[in-house]
Amino acid sequence: MTDTSDYRFIIVDDHPLFRGALSQALGAAFSNAQILEAGSLDELTERLAEAGEVDLILLDLTMPGVHGVSGLLYLRAQHPAIPVVIVSATDDPGTIRHCLDCGASGFIPKSQPVERIREAIRTVMDGEVWLPPGIDLATAPTKENAELVTRLATLTPQQVRVLMMLGEGLLNKQIAFKLGVSEATIKAHVSAILQKLGVDSRTQAVIAIGKIGAATDWSRQAG
Repeated sequence: MTDTSDYRFIIVDDHPLFRGALSQALGAAFSNAQILEAGSLDELTERLAEAGEVDLILLDLTMPGVHGVSGLLYLRAQHPAIPVVIVSATDDPGTIRHCLDCGASGFIPKSQPVERIREAIRTVMDGEVWLPPGIDLATAPTKENAELVTRLATLTPQQVRVLMMLGEGLLNKQIAFKLGVSEATIKAHVSAILQKLGVDSRTQAVIAIGKIGAATDWSRQAG
């Protein structure tokens, strides 16, 4: 692979300074690449609609509309052909393991030096998975978390979006308005989500997904 390949990347992070720094780092390594930025999942959706073919998405775990692995799950379900690399402030092995289990092509802690970030992107663009050096992922996830990851993978893209909005504390009618569907459709999605996750209430669903990925307190947001 050469660094002059005509790639298209999307950086998804709610901190403009970090997006700019990462964009500069990638631009220096991939001189002909088109690098787009998004500060939320809604902006990412717009960029994907406008950009056409995208070669890689670099996704933060926590930002407006994205909590824990929910954004990753949505992208893997909605755009399975686009590799997604997590770029996060955490380097917790459990979080990294869960992201890989949910389909991430790599995990880059924000603390990594610029040249190592470039190396990581080159590795992923060569079709391999990149992880930070020295990370031990040998510890198996708990049976409960492993089962939950399997259950989460059965959600449709729309169901993942609904679950994310439940995590923001939105009511059914608010979710229906944002997604442009009927409230009855949202109720059906919520029922399907509860059944697939094996829980009895919206709050339990939010708490369940909060156990996977970054330490985001969804239970508090759910109310």
